[in-house]
Amino acid sequence: MNGTSARFPISQALRIEWATFGLITLCYAGWAAAVFWIGAASPALAVPVLVLALVLHASLTHEVCHGHPFPSRIASEALVWINPGLAVPYLRFRDTHLAHHQDSILTDPYDDPESNYLDPAHWGRMPIWAQALRRANNTLAGRMILGPILGQVAFMEGDWRAIRRGERQVLRGWLWHLPGAALVLALVYVSPLPLWLYLVCCYAALSVLKIRTFLEHRAHERASGRTVIIEDRGLLAFLFLNNNLHVVHHMHPKVPWYRLPALYAQNKARYLARNDGYLYRSYGQIFRQFLWRAKDPVPHPLWPDRDG
Repeated sequence: MNGTSARFPISQALRIEWATFGLITLCYAGWAAAVFWIGAASPALAVPVLVLALVLHASLTHEVCHGHPFPSRIASEALVWINPGLAVPYLRFRDTHLAHHQDSILTDPYDDPESNYLDPAHWGRMPIWAQALRRANNTLAGRMILGPILGQVAFMEGDWRAIRRGERQVLRGWLWHLPGAALVLALVYVSPLPLWLYLVCCYAALSVLKIRTFLEHRAHERASGRTVIIEDRGLLAFLFLNNNLHVVHHMHPKVPWYRLPALYAQNKARYLARNDGYLYRSYGQIFRQFLWRAKDPVPHPLWPDRDG
């Protein structure tokens, strides 16, 4: 056996996660069925199928950026490079999400790309109407209704500033994204499904995804105490590919989605000790508690006073 084989066994080189690959195939089949066939028979019936497919595609994109389902990153990324949800380029999602996985910066208003907290100093300078929008966005209803547009505007503004600073990786992410987005729009345009209805479905899918991200992380003095566990096993947990067991994912980002529940069950006490009991029993509990009530303040409650 040569040195290369010893470091990288053939069995590892040929590894394919068939559950993930099969789900990607099923996801695209559901998308095509909703757009071209169900949409022709009943646009109203196509809507829930399409929304589910778009949400699932976003979750599968998350799996791909963590190294699934193939050992080859290029092969895996080719499966999700075109984003039928249109909003976020794959390369930008990959880069910002992997940056977010540095637990030491979780919830940081500046360094965590997925944080919804603001620097209290910045918050104090915001106009009243902007503060009102952000407060509403901190309820679950507000996050689902306003969150997609507020998040998209902030994301694109940040990327535009980065492009103007000369950050070529950001520009490259958008340049690779735009042809795929144009192809998706062209396919929908020639399909029986109205283009405006497709865009509504894209917004609705982002709204569903906001349920997952709503309280994934909280302000906590310890980085290990910032990441949630939601013990849900229903439809939303499936659509989010068990990412509701979020502290398990953060501790084991290379573990595929279908192994997370067993891993949590085997080590439940350990994970809850690590995240200081940041636990919800289901998404139903979250809806009951936070549909119309803010989960926490918009300005980061533990952010240091840098003027002091």
